[in-house]
Amino acid sequence: MNQVARRLGKTFALVLPVVLVLSGTLAVTRVPWADSSDSQVLTASARSQAEVAAVKATRAPQEALRHQLLAELQEKDPGTALTDLQVAMARQPSLAKYCASIARSLGRAAVAKYDGATQRAQSWSRPVCDTAFATGIASVG
Repeated sequence: MNQVARRLGKTFALVLPVVLVLSGTLAVTRVPWADSSDSQVLTASARSQAEVAAVKATRAPQEALRHQLLAELQEKDPGTALTDLQVAMARQPSLAKYCASIARSLGRAAVAKYDGATQRAQSWSRPVCDTAFATGIASVG
C-alpha cells in the first residue's frame, strides 16, 4: 500500500504542472518588457565588473543564464533559481527555446546538491518550462 501511495504521489507531482499549464492557469496575457541593460546585474562573486563582462561576452546568452542559475542553485536553493528562470523567460522571450534544457540542468544539479535525494530535490519543483525540472530530476534518479 505504501508503494502504491508513493507511486501515485510521484505521478501526481509530475502530472499536476502539465495540467495547470494546459488548463491555462499559467497563461500570460502580457509580457512586461523590461530594460535589458546590464546595469542591474549583481554577482555574488568577488570578480570585478570588467571580468564579469568579459566572461558574459564569450558565452552565448542561454549559457550565461544557465551558468548564473546553476551558481544560484548552489548558493541558495533550487526554488530561487527556478523563479529567476521564469523571470528571465519573461524578460527575454528569445531564450524561451532554451528554457526546458536549462530547467533540466537545474533538476540534475538539485539532485547533486542534495546528494542524490530526489525527493528533496523534487520538493522544489515548479511548473516552469512545463515539467523540465522534474524530468531532469527523474533522469538522475
